[in-house]
Amino acid sequence: MLGVFSSSIISPPDELVAAGCRTPSPKISSTALAKRFADSNTAAVSLQIGDHVHLAFTHHNESPLRPRSLAVKEEIFCLFEGALDNLGSLRNQYGLPKSTNEVLLVIEAYKALRDRAPYPVDHVVGHFSGSFAFILFDNSTSTLFVASDQFGKVPLYWGITADGYVAFADDAGLLKGACGKSLASFPQGCFYSTSVGELRCYENPKNKITAEPAPEEEIWGAKFKVEGPAAVSATGLGYHNFPMEIS
Repeated sequence: MLGVFSSSIISPPDELVAAGCRTPSPKISSTALAKRFADSNTAAVSLQIGDHVHLAFTHHNESPLRPRSLAVKEEIFCLFEGALDNLGSLRNQYGLPKSTNEVLLVIEAYKALRDRAPYPVDHVVGHFSGSFAFILFDNSTSTLFVASDQFGKVPLYWGITADGYVAFADDAGLLKGACGKSLASFPQGCFYSTSVGELRCYENPKNKITAEPAPEEEIWGAKFKVEGPAAVSATGLGYHNFPMEIS
């Protein structure tokens, strides 16, 4: 799956900008990246949302344990990869029918909490159990929301293209060719929301996330880590699922 967003939606993270400056390397534009994805993936589905957002996915070479899906509802677009172990209980929690799959659940959970502000956005993923990564874009508010599961079972990467777009994908090789060293693995157990304006660990939202330069021989330009106790949860340990009620 692939999500590409202009700087009018998300400001390129300083850590990825710095990584690209330390080791200049070839990049391509966001348009070329989207074309490369379409050309290299059988039966790819692509969506262009205005001039600032491009979403795409394909079922080609997907894992049967981590299927990919795309859904749109009320101007909320979501790409999802993986499976939620507690999908049934989440359906009950949000009052959704049994036909609701993971990608629709993410949209409904986001929409419920958005409309019942001031619930923090980390509550959307704080109750998810399973293997997942998703890219959600709310066109009505120009809000981007990206998250990865606490065990990092579904790979997710992000980088900056030649024209300053921020790209997210489950294929590191695809982004490497587009983003050069302005590239990093998206940290597990974390989320990025433009409504918050920064990367956070959803298990410990107050703990700082820092980035350090990656070794030159690695394809990444930077590595993100959670400071303090949350550093444990970034390896998939110490996760707690607190109940939440929505009326």
